[in-house]
Amino acid sequence: MVHYKTKDEIELMRKSALLVSATLEEVASKLKPGMSTLEVDEIAEKFILANGATPSFKNYKGFPNSICASVNSEVVHGIPNTYVLQDGDIVSVDVGVFLNGFHGDSAYTFAIGNVKPEILQLMKETKAALYKGIEKAIVGNRVGDIGNAIQEHTEKERGYGVVRELVGHGLGRNLHEDPQVPNYGKRGSGPIMKEGLVIAIEPMVNLGGRDVEYLEDGWTVITRDEKPSVHFEHTVAIMKGKADVLSSFAGIEKAEQNNPALTANY
Repeated sequence: MVHYKTKDEIELMRKSALLVSATLEEVASKLKPGMSTLEVDEIAEKFILANGATPSFKNYKGFPNSICASVNSEVVHGIPNTYVLQDGDIVSVDVGVFLNGFHGDSAYTFAIGNVKPEILQLMKETKAALYKGIEKAIVGNRVGDIGNAIQEHTEKERGYGVVRELVGHGLGRNLHEDPQVPNYGKRGSGPIMKEGLVIAIEPMVNLGGRDVEYLEDGWTVITRDEKPSVHFEHTVAIMKGKADVLSSFAGIEKAEQNNPALTANY
């Protein structure tokens, strides 16, 4: 069932989404080689709690941590652990918060130190694809228009692999709501989008093939060919004419630029 939000509820969701963005900005300011993904989780959790919210992911269906930290060939849902980030790694940090009765959800992939040019290009094109999808997230369009725009930009034009098994989703009082929002599909297919729908658009794009598999922990998804994968995500409200992006990358990108341990020019 699709839950449409009032204008007041969307403003509450904006606060949740912007707190997610601020959390990712805090992470971006401190990421560096030699830091474990568990330390990244601790930074995020401390920041979320200090701002009066709770982590959406912690204990969600048994997930043990406050963020997902997915490194290199890990696509999504990486469990923070003792792995130490190395120069040349990429790490997707996915954050959700629950504030004022609503969830916010966003993800950003960071390049640690000197990352290979082809991986930086994958990051650039995946972020661009996210915005291509957002352009289609307007009243009267169909959900398939979003996935088609993402797939056209990444898979059909550039030969990357778009993950099929994991998709974006509706968002609100529940972390996952209808409808599902695939990153692939046919133009003009799927449910018609109406004003008040809030969704998480989150392309997951692989440098190699699209096939993935789960690790034994039951959460972490990796590329089958072990090539890198990139993940970006925004919380978006459907409006007439132009989507309202409730989360923001502006502060994250500034922190990324100011952190010498990260590669931001891609």
